Amino acid sequence: MTETIDALRGEIQENLYRMVGRFPEVATKNDYYLALAYTVRDRMLRRWVRTAKSYFDHSIRTVCYLSAEFLIGPQLGLNLLNLGIYEPARVALAGLGQDLEMLLDQEEEPALGNGGLGRLAACYMDSLATLEIPTIGYGIRYEFGIFKQQIREGRQIEIADRWLRLGYPWEVARPEIVLEVKLGGHTEAYTDATGRYCVRWVPQRVVLGSPCDTLVQGYHVGTVNMLRLWRAEATNTFDFQAFNVGDYSRAVHEKIVSENITKVLYPNDDAEAGKQLRLEQQYFFTSCSLQDMIRIYYQREQTLDNFSNKYVVQLNDTHPALAVAELMRLLVDEHRMDWEHAWSITERTFAYTNHTLLSEALETWSTDLFARVLPRHFEIITEINRRFLGEVRRLRPGDEARASRLSLISDGGQSRIRMAHLACVGSSSINGVAALHTRLLKQTVLADFYDLWPEKFNNKTNGVSVRRFVALANPRLANLLTEAVGPNWLIDADRLREIGKLADDASFRARWQEVKQANKARLAEHLAAAGGPAIDGESLFDVQVKRFHEYKRQHLNVLHVLALHRRLKHNPQDDAAPRTVIFGGKSAPGYMQAKLMIHLVNAVAEYVNADRETASRLKVAFYPDFNVKQAQVIYPAADLSEQISLAGKEASGTGNMKFAFNGALTIGTLDGANVEIRDAVGDDNFFLFGMTADEAARRKSQGYRPREIYEQNPELRAVLDLIASGRLSHGDTSTFQPLVRALLERDEFMVLADFADYVECQDRVSTTFHDRELWTKMSILNTARMGYFSSDRAIREYCRDIWEVDPLTIPVD
Repeated sequence: MTETIDALRGEIQENLYRMVGRFPEVATKNDYYLALAYTVRDRMLRRWVRTAKSYFDHSIRTVCYLSAEFLIGPQLGLNLLNLGIYEPARVALAGLGQDLEMLLDQEEEPALGNGGLGRLAACYMDSLATLEIPTIGYGIRYEFGIFKQQIREGRQIEIADRWLRLGYPWEVARPEIVLEVKLGGHTEAYTDATGRYCVRWVPQRVVLGSPCDTLVQGYHVGTVNMLRLWRAEATNTFDFQAFNVGDYSRAVHEKIVSENITKVLYPNDDAEAGKQLRLEQQYFFTSCSLQDMIRIYYQREQTLDNFSNKYVVQLNDTHPALAVAELMRLLVDEHRMDWEHAWSITERTFAYTNHTLLSEALETWSTDLFARVLPRHFEIITEINRRFLGEVRRLRPGDEARASRLSLISDGGQSRIRMAHLACVGSSSINGVAALHTRLLKQTVLADFYDLWPEKFNNKTNGVSVRRFVALANPRLANLLTEAVGPNWLIDADRLREIGKLADDASFRARWQEVKQANKARLAEHLAAAGGPAIDGESLFDVQVKRFHEYKRQHLNVLHVLALHRRLKHNPQDDAAPRTVIFGGKSAPGYMQAKLMIHLVNAVAEYVNADRETASRLKVAFYPDFNVKQAQVIYPAADLSEQISLAGKEASGTGNMKFAFNGALTIGTLDGANVEIRDAVGDDNFFLFGMTADEAARRKSQGYRPREIYEQNPELRAVLDLIASGRLSHGDTSTFQPLVRALLERDEFMVLADFADYVECQDRVSTTFHDRELWTKMSILNTARMGYFSSDRAIREYCRDIWEVDPLTIPVD
């Protein structure tokens, strides 16, 4: 330990001089953060070289995880933890007059994801390295990523997220690797010297892709995998001729247009230009990734015949589904492989994870746009579709309606290319991400594919990293768990089950409560620093933090807050437990209803928090700019986890798992992974309300009339009338009318139908919270029984059932 501390201290000082160019007397906190980060990275680099050399020597089968998002979060703390030098680094820094926690706070978070999709990808990369599975993650190095969220007058304002402004020490640029990506133009058919029919793509423009590699260190192992993120560059970054004649804009035009492809995560696609940019983004990173795989493959092999034995490519939702057509183009056009052989390789290479049941989220592209941007891929997809529908008609003769539903290209009106269908046809495996989600996939959105290929379908319930979201986020709880069951729960979360027997131990419950109270005090400080209200650490921390969307039903939570406030006003003797309701999350910039929901949350917070009569009983807070760094403060402090989407709409969710691992109790519907969480933790330790997916579908089919519910429920009518009255919007009755009208006239996600049951369930929450010993016991049992929801378990299942890969142990120094 002493030797490690001395070595770290010396390396930090050396990197302060050599890499940062500072001496201690003038060095800032950020300078010391960079010096520590480079010190950690140096140790990882040595392991990475050994890892890469071992993969090369063994020609090992490799998982390639393609995702448009990787919400990896801050890296310093996790890398210190995984290297096993967290405490030595703290001591070494103290010897230099520095505080580790302050340096951790210096790190800018790479905002390379919008929510659960990107965070899942990051958890899986952590588990793949920890389980010693050879892996490359492929994605996009967005210059600005998702936006930073500010709240002005209650409304979301999007600010550019300059996460690279102070430098990013965790990546290694590879400027020597440059790949060409074609866009636009036209195709030309010709016959080569052997008489083979060929197609040449003549592009309108060419963009270059160059990678930046981020290292992914496994927990207490020698394995360091690679997350390779692509940035776009121009073939000609500066036009001297244009500059010399004074046309300065044209001199850098090509550079600007090319680099726009990796400028921002999910550009607003309301306009045609935004749609085109998103399509170009998706093709850019899939083309670069597949070209890179082939480049690496050829370092040892002579032909591409064994490509699908070397690589298995997991498509994380439909954003990378273009990879199916691109691999066919590369094999057929660039490497002169016949169609049947190429298709056999392609089918064996890809596996597809579906993440949504929402029809609007199943990505499609207009054929006009697609053919203009990717003319060769349009031809390839058309040919894939022709052959596929021929097989469908052979297997299901005379069923043209089925053929139309299965087609990769929709007919009628404006034809569109269905990316989920392309992924299904081009993959050997199709998986959902929770048991309910997979069942509904088979029964609804992908029912025809399931009928055709039932053997392709399987479930892989999502999981989260206990290293990131317990050990790093909640060190007080992690220390208590390690003291109780030993340290191996960090690599085998099922070991947590052993703390279940301590739930009846009064002294252990007392220590559990101390941990929770300390975490709540920390969150209260962070909220105050962010401009939030002063909150009571003894109150029930009722938390809903996630992307804002109507199906996630943050407005159901808001309606309960107003109903509770009304009860407290009318009956001050009501025995409801003191409650602090905390919201957080971002809305897509163009999603006006979700942005209005954020405005409503803040308006309700202003209204409720200004009421002195209820101030000691109820507070509401919105924590702006929710991200991974904030999540590590919020999850450990929550008493109650709000997982209240309409049953049948959430694919899985992972926030539900992070809360429960940290001892929060869940109030939720039977949606997504909630079903399996409730089964795991026990019915008595889960607050269930609402319709089932089947009940919701049946009620919709019978003619759902939300206004009747409004008219028949006085409490609901009172809170909706309050919102409509303008009292929450300084007298402006028009502000929240779109939300109120949507609920009364359409209520697509059946908020009003579940309102009464939700309120009654919240009453049960309040009654239970009054009994702190019972609540604490339930909290302990939640954590104890969550082991199944570790991302390590999920990755083991992928390796066994889909990828057919084995670990390769890399020796540690």
